[in-house]
Amino acid sequence: MKIILLEDVKSLGKKGEIVEVKDGYAKNFIIPKKLGQEATNANMNSLKLQKQNEEKIAREQLEEAKALAAEIEKMTVKTEIKAGEGGRAFGSVSSKEIAKAVAEQYGKDIDKKKIQISEPIKAAGSFEVPVKLHPQVTAKLRVHVESV
Repeated sequence: MKIILLEDVKSLGKKGEIVEVKDGYAKNFIIPKKLGQEATNANMNSLKLQKQNEEKIAREQLEEAKALAAEIEKMTVKTEIKAGEGGRAFGSVSSKEIAKAVAEQYGKDIDKKKIQISEPIKAAGSFEVPVKLHPQVTAKLRVHVESV
C-alpha cells in the first residue's frame, strides 16, 4: 500500500514522502497514529498543492530577508561601553544590546539570536557584525562602540 507520510517516521521516511508499506503496517500503525494517509489521487493532489504553497512561502521569506539585509547593510548602530583607566572596558557589548540599539535607533526588530558575534566586543571602535537572517542571507551590521 502506498502511504503519504504526515510526520517523520524513523526508518521509513520524512514528512511529505510517498512510501510503499505492507497493508497491515499501514492500517494498524501508520494511519491510526496519524503518521500518514493513503496515497489516493485526492491526497496526492493536496500534497502537491501543499508543496507548491510551501515553496511560495519559502521564496517570499527569502525575498523579505534580502530586503531586510539591504537595509541592515546601510545601518550604523551606536552603542556605549563603560571603560576605566587606560580605556580598559568593563564587560562587553552583547548581541542583546546590539538588537536593542537597532530597535531604538532604526525601529527594526532583529532577533538577538540572529546576531552572530564571533568574539565579545570589549573595546571602543567600529566593528562589522554578521546577522544571519535566512540560511542563504547574511548581512553585515556596522556597530560603533563608544567608551563612557
